[in-house]
Amino acid sequence: MFTELNSILSASPDSFTQEEFILVSDRQSDASFLIHHFLSFYLRARCKVCFLGLVQSFCHYSAVSQRLGVSLTQAKEKGQLVFFEGLKECLSVLIPNKNNVESEAMNFLRDPPVGLRSLYEFVHSSVIGSGSMEEGAEQWGPSVLLVDDLSVLLSLGVDVGAVLDFSHYCKALVCSQMQGNMVMLVRCNGEDDDLDGDEGSEVLLKGLTHQCNLNLHVQGLPTGYCKDIHGQMEVCWKRRQGDAPHMQKKLFQYKVHDKGASFFARGTSSAVL
Repeated sequence: MFTELNSILSASPDSFTQEEFILVSDRQSDASFLIHHFLSFYLRARCKVCFLGLVQSFCHYSAVSQRLGVSLTQAKEKGQLVFFEGLKECLSVLIPNKNNVESEAMNFLRDPPVGLRSLYEFVHSSVIGSGSMEEGAEQWGPSVLLVDDLSVLLSLGVDVGAVLDFSHYCKALVCSQMQGNMVMLVRCNGEDDDLDGDEGSEVLLKGLTHQCNLNLHVQGLPTGYCKDIHGQMEVCWKRRQGDAPHMQKKLFQYKVHDKGASFFARGTSSAVL
């Protein structure tokens, strides 16, 4: 959990905005450190977390979280964390084995036209299940859905429209119905003005930007490589003033450390002006 980022977002595990869709995006950079931040943040906040890990193993996320002072294994054992390991679930569908149980959540790999209905049903059962009132069961705070990263579904052959529908229904469930939060990562590898090579992810990014309440966009420095500053992050808040929407943007430079990250208002770092 990065305290400087919490200060920028005016949030803490004891006090944070609910019913919020946070979009994390990156371009020619790596914003995965923000996913690790939000995972540790919401677990510290005693939220019930459903995490769709589509790009890394549970061991990877667990090792990083351990450095941030959070145990994912303990969170799973206590029922606070529901972790969906996409890599393992993909293998159970693509490489059938008598010892593996095929995941219904990933059945779109076998039959693309079915879309992401089964994956949504997995999210639905995980989130709705957080409201159980079993005697002796530990009670958790608001439900949270984290996805790392949504653009992987495009690589697996899912239509961009189906992915946007999935995010829309998840937002309606988690943010509106359950009054919780949702954090999704999406990657765009091309330049802003080059849509030919990565058109699907660009359309996905634009669609999710329209849906979200808060957008954290990470990209490389326009001046090129710098060993003291790893990149820049644009923070865009969407708020309403009266009947009209209002957008506020701030730009920060950042450096990721082994157990955290430092953020600088643009132009305040001695490394980059």
